[in-house]
Amino acid sequence: MNITPNGDKNESPAVLAKRLGLSFKNLLLLTRALTHRSYINEHPEALEDNERLEFLGDAVLDFVAGAWLYNHFPEMAEGELTRMRSALVCTEQLAEFARDLDLGSAMRLGHGEEQAGGRQRDVLLCATFESLVGAMYLQTDISTIQHFIHPMIEAVSRKFLLRSDLQDPKSRLQEWSQGRKLGIPQYITLQTSGPDHDRMFEIEVHINGKIYGRGSGRNKQTAERLAAQASLEIIQES
Repeated sequence: MNITPNGDKNESPAVLAKRLGLSFKNLLLLTRALTHRSYINEHPEALEDNERLEFLGDAVLDFVAGAWLYNHFPEMAEGELTRMRSALVCTEQLAEFARDLDLGSAMRLGHGEEQAGGRQRDVLLCATFESLVGAMYLQTDISTIQHFIHPMIEAVSRKFLLRSDLQDPKSRLQEWSQGRKLGIPQYITLQTSGPDHDRMFEIEVHINGKIYGRGSGRNKQTAERLAAQASLEIIQES
């Protein structure tokens, strides 16, 4: 184990792989998946952060979740499949998966991010989970990833079927606007603030030239989702 800036023990990549039963021939790849850019800023000897692996893992998760839903719900319409997939791979849900795996204990963070509670932040936990999946894809194959991900999806999928309020608000808002021939909602970034390791985005929804709702979050995905939810609430009240 390594020692973090606040004195806590940081789980090593090798220990994490053993605990989760993951086969990594290249532990440097797993190390990269756990490395936030704030760590790179303070440790020049570390060559690469996890942002490229996060990009890859995001695409892999979309496919794995979509294929699982397609095979398990053969009667479900395309719109419902899209909503379910969005709910399964949203920032908050992937952060919960990361918490279930205790990925926070193995994340490599810079001192500032560590002090700011980065190990508990949804956006960082989500990014680390996606990066882990991206690294797994490069080391193994899609069936191994499916074996790893499917039990997590199975455990949470039913709640999305039973609770419409957990369905993706962006998809619901788009269905509403297109159903009234108002076009597709446009998400406008009003402001980006904060340092690189702690960004805050403020986004506004426009539909057919009219402003509907606003949302703020630590990444654009969260801000857009909250803006869409605010728009739906305004529509319901009108």
